[in-house]
Amino acid sequence: MTANDGLPPLRAVIAAHELRARKALGQNFLLDLNLTARIARLGGAAGAQVLEVGPGPGGLTRGLLAEGAAHVLAVEKDPRALPALAEIAAAYPGRLTALEGDALAVDPTAHLTAPWKVIANLPYNVGTELLVRWLTPPDWPPPWSSLTLMFQREVAQRITAMPGSKAYGRLAVLAQWRAEPRIVMSLPPEAFLPPPKVHSAVVHLAALPAPRFPADPVVLQRVVAIGFNQRRKMLRAALKGLGPDVEDRLRAAGLRPTDRAEVVPLEGWCALARVVADA
Repeated sequence: MTANDGLPPLRAVIAAHELRARKALGQNFLLDLNLTARIARLGGAAGAQVLEVGPGPGGLTRGLLAEGAAHVLAVEKDPRALPALAEIAAAYPGRLTALEGDALAVDPTAHLTAPWKVIANLPYNVGTELLVRWLTPPDWPPPWSSLTLMFQREVAQRITAMPGSKAYGRLAVLAQWRAEPRIVMSLPPEAFLPPPKVHSAVVHLAALPAPRFPADPVVLQRVVAIGFNQRRKMLRAALKGLGPDVEDRLRAAGLRPTDRAEVVPLEGWCALARVVADA
């Protein structure tokens, strides 16, 4: 479709700027502007300061601006996309900053006023790492109020999984400790160019005013990573790297040494992190 912003259809933009998606950059472009507008609405773009990562030819960028985002900081690693983003900036004067760079190294605070929202079709190859970074700053609440992010469906299910399920793991613990995550949209492979081999899903994570249970974020990350690294083993074996007194630490946290990581609830992981930090 052609948007009412006067800009050409995304396929024409991709052709004009020779923006063939690159697998090395984790690129899969979402072309339907109706879908990008819907994602923008789900993320609450209207009136918001928005960080977008990996805009590519700018489909979601256009959706964010058309839905009323006050300002969008679009961080793009691929310099080929910058001319297309410049055309969008010209159509929305003063509301788009397109920045060439690696999102893992960019500090949005120089361009956005907190609290901002992150709304992005994340490149598959850095999506999980970015999510963990956003969820584990040293101080809370963070400068963002919500994250609305596109992932492979399997990753989205891992973020929202409950204890006892096969998908439950490190991402679920970290996401649900400080945020309220839910899957708000699913997309088939054919919605993208090129079509990925998997289905995709949009996850919305609203930041909580405080973590659900007290824990040091660095210690919690470490304990959870060790515990789920060998998830089929009993906790006393999976967590033996914590020290020879691991069973005593598990019991002090109210956990059974013979349980497995996948059945430990969020509260239990936080209790164990506190025991380890105190030791």
